[in-house]
Amino acid sequence: RIFDIYIDDGYSGANFQRPEFQRMMEDIRAGKVNCVLVKDLSRFGRDYIEAGRLIQKTFPAFSVRFIAVTDNYDSLYADRAESSLIVPVKNFVNDAYCRDISIKVKAQQQVKRLEGKCISAFAVYGYRKDPDDKNALIIDEYAADVVRKIFAWKTAGMSMAAIADKLNQSGVLSPMEYKKSLGMKYYTGFGGNGPAKWAARSVKRVLENQVYIGTMVQGKEEKVNYKLKKRIYKPREEWVYVENTHEAMISEVEFRTVQDLLKYDGRKSEDSDCASLFSGILICGDCRTPMIRRVNHYKGREKVFYICQTKNRSLGCSRHSIREEQLKQIVFKEIRAWLELMASYSDILEYLEELHVNYDQVAEYDSQIGALSVEYKKYCDLKNSLHIDLKEGLIDRKEFDELYRLYERKCEGLETSMAAQKKIIKDMFRNGVAAKTRLDQIRETLEIHELTRELLVTTVRRIYVYEDKRLEIEFRFVNEMEKPALMRKLCHGKFAVQEVR
Repeated sequence: RIFDIYIDDGYSGANFQRPEFQRMMEDIRAGKVNCVLVKDLSRFGRDYIEAGRLIQKTFPAFSVRFIAVTDNYDSLYADRAESSLIVPVKNFVNDAYCRDISIKVKAQQQVKRLEGKCISAFAVYGYRKDPDDKNALIIDEYAADVVRKIFAWKTAGMSMAAIADKLNQSGVLSPMEYKKSLGMKYYTGFGGNGPAKWAARSVKRVLENQVYIGTMVQGKEEKVNYKLKKRIYKPREEWVYVENTHEAMISEVEFRTVQDLLKYDGRKSEDSDCASLFSGILICGDCRTPMIRRVNHYKGREKVFYICQTKNRSLGCSRHSIREEQLKQIVFKEIRAWLELMASYSDILEYLEELHVNYDQVAEYDSQIGALSVEYKKYCDLKNSLHIDLKEGLIDRKEFDELYRLYERKCEGLETSMAAQKKIIKDMFRNGVAAKTRLDQIRETLEIHELTRELLVTTVRRIYVYEDKRLEIEFRFVNEMEKPALMRKLCHGKFAVQEVR
């Protein structure tokens, strides 16, 4: 008589932790079932070790008859050969099929990752899946506005905890709760008891995610194997990055600025939710640790200065003390001069655009790349000539191996240098629009007579303070500014002439 029918629709046969299968086993243990009937062995399960254990040990122990119809197997009438040889072989084939499918699926997923297609079940916060293409992302304006505010607040100096508190107080749903509010069956291991709230770690995940600058980042974790659901995180260098796969909501300039600030994420000041003006930017020039802000009150007067954090903890170094007001004046003066230089940089970019000069043209005529190419060719020729010298007996095998390794290292070093120079030019073109947009926004600050946090972090990456009061200011766009003057001269001599022709 049929006692019940057990169907695990949508579950993999690679494991036996299926709800209906487990319910069947409970009925067997309770003595309610004494015969199991399946279409074939693959419908029973595709893990040959577990399937064999159940068929040959567990079922006999409970006096359960097992029948696989299309495989012509019936444990009541099966002989030793069928039970010990045929069934294990068929189970092994079913297991191998499952493993083969897993390999093919992983390979196809990797192809899609390398093509920059989104293969995750859910879009990252700030984006949503394109209705016309499930592998493409489009901006979710509501969530994107929250992301932009998070980056702006961080740039203004707010700590991650302060940003999280502000979002919670404003009633902004966390990424998890927002997806649930849209009707998505979204779950994450970062959740706790009750509705998920914004926290410092969730704000940090937003600030560090390159997806917001148009770069698809995937392959962060993988399953241990096809039989287990457990996933392990992969090293960052093994992640798959594909640029310009979707519309960016944060400029690369702003993103890089925030990444610099995250390296020295300062605490909020006592009188506001924001970090102090120079937090995360002011560094001791000798021990390379962040400077800390100190306020002295004497006879109703307030004196603000910065000292080395290492010295403050009595761990060495020296005070490197500098007054805040003096620091503001010096830095603001240097920033004004830097902005004037950047204005000329903007003019050069406009000149290059008017000539319709592209990256490949500039890289082809760049003098530094040209010099490196000549040097590279020289060592390649030397390396190739070693085979002739060895054949003619001018050098022995030991000398050949030593010289070959030497020239090989030289070639690799020159290749790296050429790639770095080309990247500088590429960055100059790629960041040109963003840099000019930022310049248009901050050029007005030439008329402002006060140093603000936004102006500081937009223009300066680091300020190093030395014991002799000397300051070393590391400005942004330094690499991009090394080339423009040379490019203008180069383009005037090469491309402008071609244009006249």
